[in-house]
Amino acid sequence: MHFGATLRLLRMASGMGLRDLARRLGVSGSYLSRVENGIDPTPTPNRLEALAKELDIPPTLLMELAHQLSPLVSDYLDREPEAGTLFLQIAHRRLSGAQLAKVRAFIDNEFPLAADPSPAQRRQRAVDLLSSERIVLGLTCTDMDDVIDVAVGRMRGVVPAAELSRLSAAVAKRERESGSFMGGGIVVPSAYVAQATPAAAMVTLASPLACAAPDALPVRLMILLVAPPDHQGHLVSLAQIAHLSARGLVDRVCAARTPEQALQQMEILEAWRG
Repeated sequence: MHFGATLRLLRMASGMGLRDLARRLGVSGSYLSRVENGIDPTPTPNRLEALAKELDIPPTLLMELAHQLSPLVSDYLDREPEAGTLFLQIAHRRLSGAQLAKVRAFIDNEFPLAADPSPAQRRQRAVDLLSSERIVLGLTCTDMDDVIDVAVGRMRGVVPAAELSRLSAAVAKRERESGSFMGGGIVVPSAYVAQATPAAAMVTLASPLACAAPDALPVRLMILLVAPPDHQGHLVSLAQIAHLSARGLVDRVCAARTPEQALQQMEILEAWRG
């Protein structure tokens, strides 16, 4: 997963221009452009928190994408050194996603939060936007427009029928102008459609497509995201897919033989994410 490319996708999906976001952060547009293009290193944790606030996504999710430690966590570790010992014990035991879920359930039960600032965002999962009917495996094609057409075709019933052809043309045009590459062989175009239900369609390719991705890796997987214009979880879903991609989503899904297996692999990665 290419952090800069993902940040660019999040910014564009939010409707903010490069200069607008830079101004809100108090940085130069050239600096933000260098970050998005992978020239400058990942921003500091404090700046990542500011980015998350402007994009309206959970800060922890952006921290995970950038492989950074939240200031909240580092400050807590400074105050409570025993917490670091506990984290180390968990690492030594190499707890699986399912085992960590048990630890988390115990903590939630014994020490519930007094208030949850964004429960809907934290509980939302990218896999819940998919269904087996909207998954196509092993598509044979030589053109990105064909992949888009197939993905959009699976949105029937999610997007008004009259909007399907318009959606396909709009997504194809946007991909030609500035591709929705995350790196690692995945492309995640997204669109806002009036009266649409928040949903996703997934297409894996029999043969990777050579594209101008930021890491020069050919595309093996497309996930198309669609939501109504007022849907607040759209950016969260995009960030979650980036996180799953960093965990090996492309390899796992492309190896699936049935849509149900693909969903199962996403469920496993979601469990790891917690």
